[in-house]
Amino acid sequence: MKIAKEINTYCPKCNLHTIHVVMMPSKGRQRGLGKATRRHNRAIKGYVGSVELKIHPKKLGKKQKILLECKKCKTRVERVVGMRTKKKIEIKR
Repeated sequence: MKIAKEINTYCPKCNLHTIHVVMMPSKGRQRGLGKATRRHNRAIKGYVGSVELKIHPKKLGKKQKILLECKKCKTRVERVVGMRTKKKIEIKR
């Protein structure tokens, strides 16, 4: 799925349609004190190797997201493009 580098869309802060720059949202760092992280650390404590994980069924497609930044006020808004699609998002150059 190809998306233009800049699109004209509604900005909630400016309250009008402006040109937005399209970016890919970066994945944040995993929390060190999250419940799953603590559980995993407790499971591997004392072991030299790693603990086998449970195999969960994979979803067929993921929600593809883009990050829109208004050129006028620099506000960033996240938007879902296509629900549960297998196609990855590609920004046109």
